[in-house]
Order: sequence, then C-alpha cells, then structure tokens
Amino acid sequence: MDIRNIAIIAHVDHGKTTLVNALLKSSNTFREGEEIADRILDSNPLEHERGITILAKATSINWKGTKINIVDTPGHADFGGEVERIMHMVDGCLLLVDAFEGVMPQTRFVLKNALENHITPIVVVNKVDRPNADPKKAVDEVLNLFIELGAPEEFLDFPVVYCSALNDTCAPSSDFLDQRPGMAPLLDMMVEKIPSPVCDPTAPFQWQPALLDYSDFVGRIGIGTVRKGSVKVGDALWDIRKDGTKKSFKAMKLYTFLGMKRIEVQKVECGDICAVAGLDDLSVGDTVCKEGVDDPLPRLRIDEPTLQMEFGTNSSPLRGKEGKFVTARLIEERLYREVQRDVSLRYQRIPNTETWTVSGRGELHLGVLIETMRREGYELEVSKPRVIIKEIDGVKCEPYEDLQIDVPSEYVGTIMEILGSRGASLSDMDDNGVTARLVYVVPSRGLLGFVSNFMTLTRGYGIINHTFKEYRPMAKTDIGERNIGVLVSTDKGDATPYAIEKVEEHGTMFIAPGETCYEGMIVGEHRYPSDLAVNCTMLKPQTNVRSAHADMTVVLKAPRRMTLEQCLDYINPDELVEVTPGAIRMRKRILDTSERKKYDAKRKKEKEEALRG
Repeated sequence: MDIRNIAIIAHVDHGKTTLVNALLKSSNTFREGEEIADRILDSNPLEHERGITILAKATSINWKGTKINIVDTPGHADFGGEVERIMHMVDGCLLLVDAFEGVMPQTRFVLKNALENHITPIVVVNKVDRPNADPKKAVDEVLNLFIELGAPEEFLDFPVVYCSALNDTCAPSSDFLDQRPGMAPLLDMMVEKIPSPVCDPTAPFQWQPALLDYSDFVGRIGIGTVRKGSVKVGDALWDIRKDGTKKSFKAMKLYTFLGMKRIEVQKVECGDICAVAGLDDLSVGDTVCKEGVDDPLPRLRIDEPTLQMEFGTNSSPLRGKEGKFVTARLIEERLYREVQRDVSLRYQRIPNTETWTVSGRGELHLGVLIETMRREGYELEVSKPRVIIKEIDGVKCEPYEDLQIDVPSEYVGTIMEILGSRGASLSDMDDNGVTARLVYVVPSRGLLGFVSNFMTLTRGYGIINHTFKEYRPMAKTDIGERNIGVLVSTDKGDATPYAIEKVEEHGTMFIAPGETCYEGMIVGEHRYPSDLAVNCTMLKPQTNVRSAHADMTVVLKAPRRMTLEQCLDYINPDELVEVTPGAIRMRKRILDTSERKKYDAKRKKEKEEALRG
C-alpha cells in the first residue's frame, strides 16, 4: 500500500485540530449522515473546554488509493516534547500559520524540530477569512523563518495552500475569493509532495515507540512507525533498552488507525504507523526488533521536567466530604497510571509522608493533571509550583524562557514595570503607536503568577507566548512571590452575611454567604502586605430590643472567583490549594491560628537575621 506519514504542527490555536476535521470530512472517512463533532480529535473534555490539544493523536485517511497517516500535535510549549518525538515518526509536515497572526514563537519551535529531522514541509495558511488577514505577509514571514533557521535550499521553495479550516474551504491562491469547498487541493499536494516512508519490507522487523498510551485491559501501548519488515500478532520480539539490555516479549495486540477508530489487526507492514501492546514497561525511545536481531535505532530525546510541586492527601477538616478517592494508596495508583502514558511526568514519594513530589513541563502540564484527577473524584492538596534547580559546573542554575508579548501601547509601561521586578530583561521592542511587541528573556519563576494576571492587566487585549530557552545561574530569590496579605478564617462553619459584611471592609472576599470555611482557610485578600485572621461565621447578636434598621438588607460585593491555575499562581510557599470534586480552596499549611503566628514570627526573625548577617 502507498503510505504517507504526516504531522500537523503549528503555534497554539492556529487551527491544527480543526484542519484535521476538515481533512477527515473531505476524504469521506465518515459514513454518510454520521454526526461529526467540532475538533473531533480533542476527545478529552479539558481539550474541548480550553480549545487546545493536550495529547498527540494519530488518525489516518484514504485518498485516491494512498493511506495518509496524520498525527495531530499539541501547540502549547508545555507539551513540546511530544512534537519533537513525533518528528521521528513522519516524513512530512503541514506547517499551519494563522493568516492574521503570522509567525509566532511556537511556530519557530516546531519548524526548528521539523528541519532538524529533515521533514518535508507544506505551508498551510489558515484562517484566511479572518478580518484584516494578510496571507501574503504570513508567507513572507514563514520564508524569513526558514532562512533564519538555516533550512536546506530545497525546502525554501515550499508549496503553499490557503484555507479556512473552520469553513472547510481551500485554494492554491491567496485570494479569498478563490476559496472552494473541500480540502482536495491540500490532499492532492500531500500525496504529491510528501515522500513515502523509506523502509525495507524484506528486512527483520524494527520499530520504535515515540508515544505511549495505556489501557486497563492490555497495559502500556507504544505508538510508532514500522522502520523495517513487518510484524504479526504473536511474533517473538526483543525490546532493546537504553542501557543495551534486551527483554523478550510477544506482540499481544496490534492496532492501526482509521478516522476516529483504533483498529485491531493481525499484521502491520513496513512504513505504517501502528500501536503495539505486550510489554508492561515499554519506554519511549526503546527499539523493538525481531527476537535474535540486535539492530537498535538512535534514542529519542525526552524533555526533562522544569517545574515541580507537591501532591498530598487532603488534610483539611472537610476531607472525604466531596471525593471518592482520598487515600494515599489510591492517589499513588493514579499517579502511576499517568506516568505510563506521559513520559515527561515524574513522581516520587517523600519518605514517611502522604505527599509526593510531582515534576512536569510547566504549569499547564501539571494543572491539567490536577483538574483531570479532580473530575475523576480525587481529593488532594497541592503546593505552589517551583522551578527545578540544576547544578551546572558547581553553579546553581534555573530555567529561563523566551517571552513574547503583544499588547496595546497604553499597557506597555505597566507590563514593563511588572516584568522588570520579576527579573526579565528586554531584548527587543517594536511599537507602532497602536500596538507593541515586547520580547524578553525571563526566569521561569518570573512567569509564575504573571500569566494568569496578564489578561486582567491588559483588559483581555494582550497576547502572551513563552518557550523554554536554557538554564542560567539563579537570579534574586524573591521573584514571583505574592506581596499582598490574605484574610484567613479562624473558625469552622458556614459563612454568614453579617460576618462577611464586617470582613470585606479589610479587602476582597473569595467566598460568599453559606459557603463552608474552616480555621486556616484563605477566605479573601487583605489590602495590606500582612495576613489578617478573621471570623466569617459570626452570627448577628440576638436581642429583644427592636432596631430602626432591623429590616435593612445586607448588600455584599460579589466574591472573586479563581480558577485552579489562578489559585496555583496566587498562593505563596506557606500555603496550599485544596482540590476536591466540589470545590477549589486555598489554605495555609499550618491551620491552627496560634501555631501559625508563632511560625510566622520565627520566620520573620530568621529573615531579619539573614539580612543583618
């Protein structure tokens, strides 16, 4: 069978998954009358809600006698490691670029990976129907990027297709009026321009997993491209590992992909993308060969985690009231299942505790895991994310990132002031009087707590993008900590309107009347740098004396509601986020008010002594 293996790569939100939808429709992969959801490959509920692809997914279509395997890749920097590994599975890529936004930071990252692996590109300019779209300018930016990244000369004359994936239209011309229904021009170009897999069907079987999945029925599943030969169910195979050791196993199940279905098959031929089950500890980058054949492929690079946080069993007074899974054993089993499919995730139990150090690629990476566990019925408490410090040549180093910000010019001063206090250094600035583009190099710590507040600072008009750059010597230590105090509850019970009316004079509330609070729970933000202990459960004194104001209605301000990511950004190291299926609450690590005051006084004294010494 004639095969093409293609990845779709782009900056986040440039339309990759929507384009896959359009390709599936145009190839008649679905039966007539079948209902097709928007962004059908984004099967995870969180992917639909956030409008992003979190996990890479494989599908395939048949077009004029050619099987086209398509891998939809994540666009967010936190999941960039998957993009790098997918480049080893494919021979070509569709580089998607927004006709209005043009080249963005993640566009550079994904194209760099494709060029390093000599992947044949087709440039797809999407969203040509957007107001003020400029497809020609977008193509010029892509060409400049190819040149800047040192692309081979044969890639500089790249083919271009213009489309609106959302409207399912496509054309080889940049003129919007030339758009026609269907993706036939792009499908024809994929068959014509992307080379077939280079492989030897007569050689012994060789295959390398680039992605992992997990099934409760068959265990760990590897997904990759067959490099040599073919494989049948029941074949005796060798797993050649990183240290050169070999482990024998049998191919228990084989799967290929068609449309939205993973199809169980008895045999897979050379050049096809398939999934193999049969080895519980199969790892990304291993080489699987026919038993007796020692022919390993180069190892795939797996991105190391840059951020870590503590996951612990819920220790609040409300433990077990909302969740089904609250014990350490159940949480550890869930973390184990997650690392079976996510090679960028690590976890390690802290000795003699019910707490684990969980490491990942970024705030979104870990936030998605926490939110998924919450929806599955788990209760846990998590700490503020912190960067992973490495010692390089005897010097403590921390991760730095390239940061690009596009904002209306009126907000430039505010953004520059805040980033300056977070250790960021400005490397480029372009201001046309209406909008400005700021390019920074910033410690990853400096972005903790900044990203979630960015949209508020710019009233929703700002665009922010960041990608990992390198490790550098550590900057000053107080970057990223909240410098405003909080209101902390001193009592357990339901909040009352009478008490909240008194408390909200001191700041902004996070809870409303009727919500349960407990001692040590953060119920609001203080207007001053110090924390304030407050009682939100106090009842109005009852007397037999009538008041002239007895029937006056208490009017309260609406509480500030915060998402999980906002809470993780907001808390300080001495605080935790309690996560349950019914609520997300912030709390102090030390719940007892008097004990916490002793601890705070001791810490303040230690800081003063350190400054004097």
